[in-house]
Amino acid sequence: MGHKLSKEYEISPNLSLSSFEMGRDDVNVVCTYGKISIWFGRQVLDVVIGRILLGISKIDHSAVHELELICDFDEIMDYESHGYVLVSYAKSKDGYRTTFNVPFSSKKALYKLAGSITEELKDKDTILDCYWTGDDSDIMRLYEGLSVTIEGWKLKSINYKDDVKEKQGDFIISD
Repeated sequence: MGHKLSKEYEISPNLSLSSFEMGRDDVNVVCTYGKISIWFGRQVLDVVIGRILLGISKIDHSAVHELELICDFDEIMDYESHGYVLVSYAKSKDGYRTTFNVPFSSKKALYKLAGSITEELKDKDTILDCYWTGDDSDIMRLYEGLSVTIEGWKLKSINYKDDVKEKQGDFIISD
């Protein structure tokens, strides 16, 4: 029983989208071109975390989360065995300073990521940024997909870029 978006929730085709915000009380998702920023509240259920990550994966297989952390050398291989892609590492006084890409094309990597979000939520709310190539129709598909799989999912706001042309200021241009 999928529900159609009412007209006021459609993204206007003749305006340039700045951000699209959706979610519910315990989770907030802000989509822009190039980035999805997700705020997870401490009360959010594991199943909701999983559905959001998988929902993004379905729409854009090339989406990634960039993770920076300090770990032991052995842990690098552990992260790689879970589908994380090592981008860079350097020895530091506390271990290895690493950067991993978490590819949304890998269910194994998403499962590991969901687990680490759940761990973080024991202490505090957490924010996860993902980089993607989504456009207006991808954003609408993500919204529709999540509203079917997550109870109480709703649109929070749609913001458009100001289409007002830059004013010339007080300059008088003369030959």
